[in-house]
Amino acid sequence: MEKKDYVTLKRILNFHKYYDDYAHQDALEQLAERIEKALVEDAVDIPDDVVRLNSKVTVEFIDGARQTFQLLPSTKGNTKEGTVSVVSALGANLVGLAVDDQVKMGNPSDIKSFRIVKVTPSHQLTSGIDL
Repeated sequence: MEKKDYVTLKRILNFHKYYDDYAHQDALEQLAERIEKALVEDAVDIPDDVVRLNSKVTVEFIDGARQTFQLLPSTKGNTKEGTVSVVSALGANLVGLAVDDQVKMGNPSDIKSFRIVKVTPSHQLTSGIDL
């Protein structure tokens, strides 16, 4: 995990530690667990295919459908607008994963499974390069 992302995520967790919404609370707990286990590195040492804050991520579902969105370091994400909050279940699941990683999320009766097929890091998005 990039140092800058680590600091941002720690601040988000600290700010939301008394959050009463149980759906978000589960995502925050998952995010905290991911941060605890993360290797923190300088930005130049993180491969471009690793999901970071502000990355654009494309996932592919089992049925072949694809969805692309940007991972935001805020609570305001909207998949219909192409954004996902890092404090949502989806966002918390993606932090630190990379292309070809499989993700399973949801409750046992309704598990969603998908694979990360493309990651465009934020430094490529801001420079106008979208590979």
